[in-house]
Amino acid sequence: MNVECPTCKKSVEWTETNPFRPFCSERCKLIDLGAWANEEYRVPAENVSPDDLDQIDEATRH
Repeated sequence: MNVECPTCKKSVEWTETNPFRPFCSERCKLIDLGAWANEEYRVPAENVSPDDLDQIDEATRH
């Protein structure tokens, strides 16, 4: 099966022998990692109020 490299869009064979999958190369893998580190990508989330954080803290305290 072939997939598209998320970084360069090159067609990549999805096999166990590809150590960089879903990327085509270590370079594309590191470019993606750098984008996460620079906060270019974000996971959507709702803002949490300080009161909610206090409730979570109290509920998870051991």
